[in-house]
Amino acid sequence: MDVTRVREIAEEQLAGTDMFVVECVGTPSNEITLTIDSDTRVTIDACAELSRAIDSHFDRDEEDYSLTVASAGIGEPLRLVRQYRKIIGSAVEVLLTDGIKILGTLDAADDEGITVSYDEKVAVEGKKRKELQHTVRTYRYEQIKAAKEYLDYK
Repeated sequence: MDVTRVREIAEEQLAGTDMFVVECVGTPSNEITLTIDSDTRVTIDACAELSRAIDSHFDRDEEDYSLTVASAGIGEPLRLVRQYRKIIGSAVEVLLTDGIKILGTLDAADDEGITVSYDEKVAVEGKKRKELQHTVRTYRYEQIKAAKEYLDYK
């Protein structure tokens, strides 16, 4: 089954809504997973309706496949700028390509990268102990290995 065609159909079906395709992947055994998100929320009914709409474009007698339409879950890595923009003002966990992990607030997101603010301990000249300082940094997407919304369960 053509994953690209599934994605195209999904994008056509979602046009004019606040929902969008995050990812569409398939396995050699024709198991296709379509992940969607929304600027507000994705309902189970919306997933089922989209699944039926995609199914109507294919003939199961001709091709055997499994299609799963799901919403991007909380705690899953952010993949699109639109997903970052949706959670501006929220806590995020960012893992940089150099292995540094940052926990902070997502202040901005554009086509180039994101801006995150957080408190970090820094050495202050003339003092023995590091002091907490509020830091605001911008990271290009190429510098980010993974980022996700951070949920504190405490």
